[in-house]
Amino acid sequence: MPMFNDGMSETELPGDSAVTTDVVVVGSGPAGASAALLLATLGVGTIMITKYRWTANTPRAHITNQRAMEVFRDLGVEAQVLADATDHSLVGDTVFCTSITGEEIGRIHTWGTRPDREADYRLASPCLTVDIPQTYLEPILVRNAAQRGAQTRFSSEYLSHTQDADGVTVRVLDRLTGHEYSIRAKYLIGADGARSKVAADIGLPYEGAMDIAGSMNITFKADISRYVAHRPSVLYWVVQPGSNVGGIGAGLVRMVRPWNEWLIVWGYDIAGEPPVVDEAAAVQIVRNLLGAPDLEVEITGTSLWGNNEMYATRLQQGRVFCAGDAVHRHPPSNGLGSNTSVQDAYNLAWKIAAVLKGHAGPGLLETYTAERAPVAARIVKRANKSSREFVDIFEALGVLGAPDEAAMTAAIEERKANTPAGAAKRAALVRAMELKNYEFNAHGVELGQHYTSTAVVSDGSELPTPARDADLYYEMSTVPGAHLPHAWVGDSAHRHALMDLAPYDRWTLLTGIAGEAWEQAAEKVGDELGVPLKTVVIGPGREVTDLYYDWAKLREIDESGVLLVRPDKHIAWRAMELPENPEDQLRAALLSVLGRD
Repeated sequence: MPMFNDGMSETELPGDSAVTTDVVVVGSGPAGASAALLLATLGVGTIMITKYRWTANTPRAHITNQRAMEVFRDLGVEAQVLADATDHSLVGDTVFCTSITGEEIGRIHTWGTRPDREADYRLASPCLTVDIPQTYLEPILVRNAAQRGAQTRFSSEYLSHTQDADGVTVRVLDRLTGHEYSIRAKYLIGADGARSKVAADIGLPYEGAMDIAGSMNITFKADISRYVAHRPSVLYWVVQPGSNVGGIGAGLVRMVRPWNEWLIVWGYDIAGEPPVVDEAAAVQIVRNLLGAPDLEVEITGTSLWGNNEMYATRLQQGRVFCAGDAVHRHPPSNGLGSNTSVQDAYNLAWKIAAVLKGHAGPGLLETYTAERAPVAARIVKRANKSSREFVDIFEALGVLGAPDEAAMTAAIEERKANTPAGAAKRAALVRAMELKNYEFNAHGVELGQHYTSTAVVSDGSELPTPARDADLYYEMSTVPGAHLPHAWVGDSAHRHALMDLAPYDRWTLLTGIAGEAWEQAAEKVGDELGVPLKTVVIGPGREVTDLYYDWAKLREIDESGVLLVRPDKHIAWRAMELPENPEDQLRAALLSVLGRD
């Protein structure tokens, strides 16, 4: 772990007393807090500011997928996240019902919890999907960022910035005192949410629209373990004719903490007047959806929010970058929001550190947009498509065209009938539920991020044609630009995930015994270029061996070949076998990736 610094110093600018640092991060959400933690871990002076007095005050994002958990593992905070998270085994029995205590319409195993899909998930990563509300995750990230040297400033509002050839001057308002001051930095990261002022100030181009639908949350406390503990899940979808929840009587009861903290979500017409729900009305809505008219309920809050379908096509301008909801805005379907935000920061932080330390040329920073903008577009489109696919369930039940509550109820009841219409409805429900795998088990969307940019040296190969649906299934590869595949390696006393051998603070070469010559080449090239670079030789008698012989099947290169792994675990370059001049080829690849002449 590198030495940490305090991220701040005092200097004088003409007419203004300014704080200086390497990077200013605006926002303390998943993207901003992750960026601050990642930069601090790499020894980069960082100041994170937020206009709020503390971290998230509502549970908002919660599903934390394998790729985000891998980032936390790499940062050494995985155990802290798991300590506050709801375990993987409790997140996946998603229920569709007429009320929590009422009839079930169906269930679906979600987040890779069905036995056959769990095999896919376990083969793909050392980590599994868990549920941790944003109110629990953000403090972990902020605390560790501060412990590692990042300065954190709450009640500190971003006002504006100006760029020049040498850096960025950021104007900040201390909301407690009303005092304005400047922070002088080399770079600025805007992680200030879906209404990002930083993104607006640099004029990022977007596609799509904001506020295409409205939603309202009610958070509450009630112990309902007797209704749900036997079918543990994060999500319970309620279709309830006559309820004032949504236009067709549908709402979501979401677990926040098992099994006594909850959140209800339903839609409203965003073109009309926003709903006002007092405590009595909120309690009644909770009781209706739970089907428990006498339940003791403690309402802890209500809030309104808009569903968006918008993504940025460029994520940066000069020395200013944006990440998280600032560049991808979408409904919570698929659970992609906070996960993608963490991954944005993971992609960007090592690049900024490499440029600041002189390891890379500034052109490396241009690859942030090239690599992450396609991810932003993909997840926004997928999340909105998944949200719209709920209509198939409503159509299968026959409630969309029903003129009133009685007709809706009769339509739902018809699925039980021993009639041709009942049989047709049951068959339609099978198809509709199967379609929801694209929301709840979209493993390929969650993990299948392949980068094409100047930070990747192509060997002329392309990703293999998927053998299965590319949204539902993740297929590992070592084609340059792909994420490092997962395999277990080690010795008789230790077992390591392959990713653990390629930590975030260095570049890593992976080879076999026949490729031992890469070790000497890497030592020479790393010293020459001043780049932290280590070779890991995998094989019997070496520090680590291929425990299950899985790596031999996944590496797609000869034992004498090599993979050059970036700090963010993507393959930067590979050699299929040991060439006559490994040192020259490695040097050329690194110079190319780092943007150095």
